[in-house]
Amino acid sequence: MRYFFLLFLLLPEILIAQRANNRSRSELGFMVGGTYYIGDLNQFGHFKNMDPAGALLYRFNIHSRLALRFNAMYGSVQADDKDSRYSQLRNRNLNFKSDIWEVAGGLEFNYWPFQIGHPRYKGTAYFLIQIAAFHFNPKTIYNGQEVVLQKVGTEGQGTALGSKNKYIRTQVSLPIGLGCRFSLGKKMSFGIEYGIRKTFTDYIDDVGSNSYLASADLAAASGQIAANLGNKSLNQSRYGARGDASTKDWYAFVGMSLTIRLGKPSKCFFNSAYY
Repeated sequence: MRYFFLLFLLLPEILIAQRANNRSRSELGFMVGGTYYIGDLNQFGHFKNMDPAGALLYRFNIHSRLALRFNAMYGSVQADDKDSRYSQLRNRNLNFKSDIWEVAGGLEFNYWPFQIGHPRYKGTAYFLIQIAAFHFNPKTIYNGQEVVLQKVGTEGQGTALGSKNKYIRTQVSLPIGLGCRFSLGKKMSFGIEYGIRKTFTDYIDDVGSNSYLASADLAAASGQIAANLGNKSLNQSRYGARGDASTKDWYAFVGMSLTIRLGKPSKCFFNSAYY
């Protein structure tokens, strides 16, 4: 009984120590940079049409080589066939812009031991792998007005003409990234990161079909706006390639981070790094 009483007396001290230890391993910060996309309207142009983006991040350092990483990001992606160097893509004449909202969590692996403020372990490169939920909403300008393309159904989605329902704008992605970071004094770190997101949708750009539908049929099923936006090609041929149904879209973030450690450094932090 006395051992239970002793444990009861010591429990507040244990909890306080554990809370302080958790704070010492925790970092909070933000990232600024840019986002871009790879897909039917931009197949190979990495860093092309990059838009400003930002994120908040939380990192819990399990030990000096491994951390749990959570972040919430906002950015936007866009592409326009008018910018293509290929005449057949300029003739296709499609364009879009979409906001990207993302929340993600996963693991960050340091290549070398690292702790903010440590006199010896001042910097490291790292590898990041996460799972994320993201929301997108492709839009275009039509007759001077912004149009939400998913609602229009430019490929006959949700009608007898299309084989698919209207796509879901909240999806899952797999962020994979590389970065490096360095101590800035005893409390802060600075980092640079590049991460690309594997998605399971082909509609970030609203383009998922290989071919066009007949404009008259699409107008009858979904309205004239759908017909006009479904085939914007300059020569108005329905026999050109609208997209590539065999591939999925990707999006990427590149930027810089600044984080601050929430507590004092842990004395046992490096002891667990090799176990």
